Amino acid sequence: MNDSKHPDAAPFVPKTAFSRREFVVTSLAAGFALAVRPANADEVIHTDDKGLVAGEVKVPTADGDMPAYRAMPEGAGPFPTIVVVQEIFGVHEYIRDICRRLAKHGYFAVAPELYARQGDVSKIASIDDIVSQVVSKVPDAQVMSDLDHTVAWAKRSGRADTAKLGITGFCWGGRIVWMYAEHNPDLKAGVAWYGRLAGQPSDNMPGHPIDGVTNLKAPVLGLYGGADQGIPQDSINRMRGAAKAAGKQVEFVVYPDAPHGFHADYRPSYRKDAAEDGWKRLLGWFASHGVG
Repeated sequence: MNDSKHPDAAPFVPKTAFSRREFVVTSLAAGFALAVRPANADEVIHTDDKGLVAGEVKVPTADGDMPAYRAMPEGAGPFPTIVVVQEIFGVHEYIRDICRRLAKHGYFAVAPELYARQGDVSKIASIDDIVSQVVSKVPDAQVMSDLDHTVAWAKRSGRADTAKLGITGFCWGGRIVWMYAEHNPDLKAGVAWYGRLAGQPSDNMPGHPIDGVTNLKAPVLGLYGGADQGIPQDSINRMRGAAKAAGKQVEFVVYPDAPHGFHADYRPSYRKDAAEDGWKRLLGWFASHGVG
């Protein structure tokens, strides 16, 4: 895979173009996002970096350097590659820990800060303000391009085996997993955690996963909560049916009593049993679809 856009994807035209000064976020914030700081930090899962190479990196894009977090095992590699897509809270400590967890399993894991041009969500205290001031202004086409650049950067590093490429994401990032699986023909597998499947189109989001299900290019595992107030079960059923009709390899696991964000161990929404089962399924899904 190279830096060029895929021929069957919607073209991404930089806004003439983003200058380096327009990258609002030039480095990752420490700790957790202000809007979701844990009430009891001692209860949060923390994965150490022993035996890993982990830390912030810069991913070159067409219009500047995007900050990202990368974790991988020590050693020459190359290692199978997983792109980790953030929640609406950006690449804060929870997402960085996910990268370290994957690296402990032998993966080259990288999480690009996909809001870098639009704003620094780590310092915004209100979730509503995060959505209105930043997230709603992030175009899908920009995200697809930035993910392509992230994979190309990983490949150039010589430590990532991007022929074994997977993607996983949470909440906002769960939707992006579906979109990227419809975009990138080089992707081997995706795992989407409670990502939105349907909705009204907008200028920045001209379509949703269910609208492009016939374009799926890789198997996707969807991990969802039956008590999620933001994702109707009907949308899961419709996506499942549409994928089956299109002959696409899609599997859904719905945890009946789990709310939205059930994997987020630093929030009250965390459900240990569902989170641990989902993680085992993630590892199995990637291993059985050529990402491992």
